Amino acid sequence: MRSSLIIVGFFIVGSLLGYFEVVPTSILEGDISFYALGALMFCVGVSLGSDPETLKSFKKINPRLLLLPLLTIVGTLVGAAIIGMLLPNRSVVDSMAVGSGLGYYSLSSIFITEFKGAELGTIALLSNISREILALLLAPVFVKYFGKLAPIAAGGATTMDTTLPIIMKFSGKEYMVLSVFHGFVTDLSVPFLVTLFCSI
Repeated sequence: MRSSLIIVGFFIVGSLLGYFEVVPTSILEGDISFYALGALMFCVGVSLGSDPETLKSFKKINPRLLLLPLLTIVGTLVGAAIIGMLLPNRSVVDSMAVGSGLGYYSLSSIFITEFKGAELGTIALLSNISREILALLLAPVFVKYFGKLAPIAAGGATTMDTTLPIIMKFSGKEYMVLSVFHGFVTDLSVPFLVTLFCSI
C-alpha cells in the first residue's frame, strides 16, 4: 500500500507543478512518454525473466484454477463495459481501456495517455490505483463473504507483488502459487488489452 501512496503523491506533486507552470511545458513535448513506456516495458521483461522459480511453481497449480486469470479479465471487462454504458461523457471502449489496466496503474496509464490523451490516462491511473488499494484494504471482507479466491481476483495484476502478502495472510499460504500465476498472466495481458481497446 505504501508504494501506491507514493505513486499518488508523485501524481499530486506533478499535477501541482503543471498547474502552477513550475515545469516548462517544452520539457514534456515530443516522445518522452514513448521512451518512458519503453523503459517500463524493459523493466517488466527483466523482472519476469529473472525469476526462474516463478515459472517452475506454475506446474503445481490445480488445472481448474488456471481459469482464474481469464475469469478475472472477462469479469473486469464486462464490469467496465457496464460502467461505460452509464457514463454520459465516455464511450464503452474508453471504459474498457481503463478497466483493462487490471490494477497495473503505471503501465496502463502511460499506454492510455499515449493513445487517448492525458485526461483518460489520469482516469486510468486513479482507477487502477484504487483497485490495488481496495484489494489491500478489503481482502478480509472478500474472503469472509466471497471466498478465498476473491482477493486474488480483486487484486488483478498486483497479485504477484504488492497484494501477495495480504492474500497469503487472509486466503492462506497454499494460495501463494496461484496468486503469483494470476498476477503473471494478468500482467502479461495488460499491454495487449490496453492497446487493443485504445486502437478501436
